[in-house]
Amino acid sequence: MLVLTLLLSIALGTIPLAGIVWIALRGAVTTVDGLFMSLILLSLSAVFYLNALLELRDRGVFPFAQRTNASKAKQQPPKAD
Repeated sequence: MLVLTLLLSIALGTIPLAGIVWIALRGAVTTVDGLFMSLILLSLSAVFYLNALLELRDRGVFPFAQRTNASKAKQQPPKAD
């Protein structure tokens, strides 16, 4: 199930990039509509790719980005005496 989520995030992140290529090929990048559509499509791609990146981090693909126990220890409130 999680593999499907990862693949779906990558696929849905790639589709808006194809839209940006289509806008660039039509020459509509210099119009206001083209600029705003490009920004919207880039933000959609960023959200889906961020989801894929976080999923890969949780799977241990990026060992340098693992959460440490030291950050959890800082979040604990001090004990009352």
